[in-house]
Amino acid sequence: MLFYTPDIAQTKILPEEESNHAIKVLRLEAGDKVELIDGRGGYFEAEIVVPHHKRCEVKILNSIAEYHKRPFRVHVAIAPTKNMDRMEWFAEKVTEIGVDEITPIICRFSERKVIKCDRLEKILVSAMKQSKKAYLPKLNEQCDFSEFIRRQDLGQRFIAHCYEQDKKSLSDLYLPCQDATILIGPEGDFSEAEVEKALQIGFAPVSLGNSRLRTETAGVVACHTMDLLSEMKGY
Repeated sequence: MLFYTPDIAQTKILPEEESNHAIKVLRLEAGDKVELIDGRGGYFEAEIVVPHHKRCEVKILNSIAEYHKRPFRVHVAIAPTKNMDRMEWFAEKVTEIGVDEITPIICRFSERKVIKCDRLEKILVSAMKQSKKAYLPKLNEQCDFSEFIRRQDLGQRFIAHCYEQDKKSLSDLYLPCQDATILIGPEGDFSEAEVEKALQIGFAPVSLGNSRLRTETAGVVACHTMDLLSEMKGY
């Protein structure tokens, strides 16, 4: 049984929501063993000491820092989908695969111009727990496309688009185990001007395969491609 406890190293107390789930839903008692993650790489084995449904107190038995830490970071900047269910599906799946940072970007052809992060944050936490990861992906506030591509320190930089243009597969260009940022456009794709602007700044145009993918699928495929190539190299 795995619980998300961001302040566990200081408090030794589960958050109220997790305390309630442990004691009222799972009916755990004093002496029961639990696993804890703090979202920053900390993994803990613990024992319940005071089984209170609002402030469940535990004793740490063992801890591991930087649990399953990868030697690289993947940042997906993606245009929010019109249907938020699809955006939530994307957030869940890339967290399970392994993503470090997500930025919703607003593009010329974006069908959704405003996104609320509260629901997505909960999706990320749930997916992190489900996949037994100790790192919670960073979810940034939405950002204009032009503003985002001017940022520095993005590692390898890619833009996935559907225009007929000389471009290579992401799997051919990505250097495994290296930091990378990839731009994923809206259902109507990036505008030609956006693509040109990204290329001028240094983003490499890439293909994600022969099929035309939905936005959320493209984000998952890109994330999985980089993770798989890095895993094959033995990270």
